[in-house]
Parts: sequence; C-alpha cells; structure tokens
Amino acid sequence: MRVFVKNKRNQSLMPCKPQRARLLLKQGKAKIIDYKPFTIQLLYATGETTQQIKVGIDSGAKYIGFAITSGNKVFGKGTIELRDDVSKLLTARRTYRRSRRNRKTRYRKPRFENRAKPEGWLPPSIQSRIDNTINWINKIANALPAPEITVEVGKFDAAKLKNPDIQGKEYQNGEAFGFWNTRYYIFARDNYTCQICKKKGGILQTHHIIPKRNGGTDKADNLVTAHIGCHADFHKGRVQHTFKKPKQYRETVFMNVLRRRISKQVNCEITYGSYTKIARDTLALDKSHYNDAIAIAGIKTIKSNPNAVLYIKQFRKKKRSLHEAIPRKGRKIPNRTAKRNGKNTKQLKGIFLGDTVSVFGQRGYVSGFTGTNGFYVKTIDNEYIKKPGKTYKQVGYKDITFISHNNNWQLSTKNVPIHPPPNQRFGRGLLGAGVKREM
Repeated sequence: MRVFVKNKRNQSLMPCKPQRARLLLKQGKAKIIDYKPFTIQLLYATGETTQQIKVGIDSGAKYIGFAITSGNKVFGKGTIELRDDVSKLLTARRTYRRSRRNRKTRYRKPRFENRAKPEGWLPPSIQSRIDNTINWINKIANALPAPEITVEVGKFDAAKLKNPDIQGKEYQNGEAFGFWNTRYYIFARDNYTCQICKKKGGILQTHHIIPKRNGGTDKADNLVTAHIGCHADFHKGRVQHTFKKPKQYRETVFMNVLRRRISKQVNCEITYGSYTKIARDTLALDKSHYNDAIAIAGIKTIKSNPNAVLYIKQFRKKKRSLHEAIPRKGRKIPNRTAKRNGKNTKQLKGIFLGDTVSVFGQRGYVSGFTGTNGFYVKTIDNEYIKKPGKTYKQVGYKDITFISHNNNWQLSTKNVPIHPPPNQRFGRGLLGAGVKREM
C-alpha cells in the first residue's frame, strides 16, 4: 500500500512508496501525522505539481470496496467491513431494561408515546452504516490531492421485486389490503389450514418462519398459520417441520437511503452496478469489492495493480449494557446483595480490547480476557489464534507481543494473487471470450 504525503501547509500530495517514506523519516525530512492511514508531512518546501487522482467506491450494506487510481496505475485498493450487530444489541438492551423496570418500578406509568423522533431520523442500525460509509469516503478523499470520486449506489423498488406486475394504485395497497389486519390475511391466505399438520379447524395462531431474534419481521411473507398445539410442539421440538424461508428486502431499504444521503453529503459522481459489471469484465477482473471499485474509478487499462489489499473491519470495543441476565456466575455464597461480577473488563496489563498484537508469529486482535493472565485473540477473519498443538482458545500474557492500540477499526494487509497476469489476460464480456487484449 502507498503512504499518503502532505506538504508543510498540510495540503495533500501524491502518495509515495513505503521505502521512500522510511527514507524521508530517517533523514528528518518528514514527520508522521497519522497512522491509519499512514500519513507523513514533509518538513521542507515542495512544488505543488500533482496528477489526476480517481477514487472508486463500491458502496454496500455490509462491505465497502475502494480503489485509488491514476492514469493506468492502481495505487491502492481495499475492503471495509461494517458492523451488522447494532440492531441485535439494541434489542437485547431494550429487553433487559424493560424487564428491570417491570421488576423494580411497576408503579411508574408507561412513557412510550412522549418521545418524538426528530426530522430525518433513521434506525440506529442504518444510521451507523451510513455515517461510517460517508466518513470513510471523506477520509480517503482528504488524504489525496483533489481526487475525482465516483460512488456506485443501488436503486431498488422493493414492491416490484415482490410483484413484477405491480402498477399505479397497487403500490398503495399492501398484501393485507381489504382484511381487518395481517393476522386475518394470513389465515385466509393459508385457507385456515395449519401449515404443520395440514388440517383445518381448531384455534389458530401465526408462526414466524424466521424468528424475530434472528432478524425476522412481522410481514405477511414471514408468517404462516399454525394450530395452537402444533405451534407449541414445534417450539418445544416435539414436531419437526421445514418452512420455505421468505426473501428479505432489508438491504434494499438501506441502499435507497444511502443513495439519497451520499448525493447530498458527498461531492462525487454516481454510478450503478450495471455499468460496473461491463467495466469490470472489460478489464478482466474477478468479482470482488475492491475490483469493482477499480472499475468504478474509470480506469481504461491496467499497467500496474499491486497484490496488497487493505482490509478494514469495524468492531464493538465497549460494552455498555446496564443489566445482564445472569447477575453472578459461579458464586459460592448466596447472592443476597445482588452483587455482579465485573464483566466489562476493558484492559488487562495495559492491553485493551481491539489492540493489535502478535501471537505465535500471527497478527491478531484482542477480543476478550480470561482470568488475570489470559487473552482471546482473533484474526481479522474472526478466527481464534490458538497455541500450537492445543485446542483451547486462551493464550498467555507471555505469548503476546503488543503492537499498537486501536480505535473501533481493525486494519490488516493481505497479498492477493492476480490471475492471470495482466500481460496474459483474455477478454470477457463485450470483447468476447478468447480475444487477447492489449494492456
């Protein structure tokens, strides 16, 4: 990966190679001003000659691909992975809080309707991903001299995905239009027949195919009819039945919102996936987020494409739960005082959650602590680093070499082979298979 450079007036210059950056730092001609991404500032006067820089961004609901190009060269590329556990954690917190208030303060009146949402409010799970997407686009742009940014966005019609023939007023009429509520629509749709035992009659209920704890919704396509007895037996494991899982369209909502926000908050050009596919096939690149970003940047031919790919991953660093389901674990005396063990361990011997460490020759990140001398360490691919020849996940303090503290982002570089080599590639897509391309 390249090192970003700024002049004495803190203006962005062209990126340089790591070897050049080390030489400038050793000679005292530059200083480090940022580590992520690694940025140096020159301490001597320089010219302001720059070349055209283009940045391609492949936006997505969970992964963001980016690439920095100039002319026919790719300077850098990478993938950013966003968090997808925000909704689950907020649901758990809401459950704990409501349970505690029901047990401790039953005399209080409910206050569900006295909190108005501000204009432009979005669910926290969507707001988090949109904010981080825009922040990373701005961070990459600020490290480069006047780059031209192109962002791929998505535009989806969720109603048309469900029903390709929908038209006009049908958009205003949902699936349950004409019924008292969704429940009665489900019963009528299933012909008042239990979908487990396939029999009519009896007391009926609705069953969630995908449980709400796993991200299921209360929409009609996620509900089926079931007898009250069959429903209870199914959840207790007495009856086995496989339901056809419905298609989920949550990410289409996110991409539609993201498109509108990026258009207002980022100075960039907008493109769509249909154009990206044609450009990627013309360049004979494999399907990946960073290769999509290279195609989005508008490069016509590739003369230089580094093997190094930067992986950036967002993680949860702190735990702010106000209540836990289990007050104390492994207690030896009666829990008369409702004392809780310290579960939110933030650091151990100067090493914090998310810190970059080296263990048994591998680079990893601290994901937890055990006891007073043990650590859990994972790679950026979410795999535990274990002691050679052992099956347990803990590693000792003596086995860890501290590298650096982190914020809420993990960074790692991988070398990805480019097959076939640029001068031996054959065309696909518009040029047809088997047509050799000049690079």
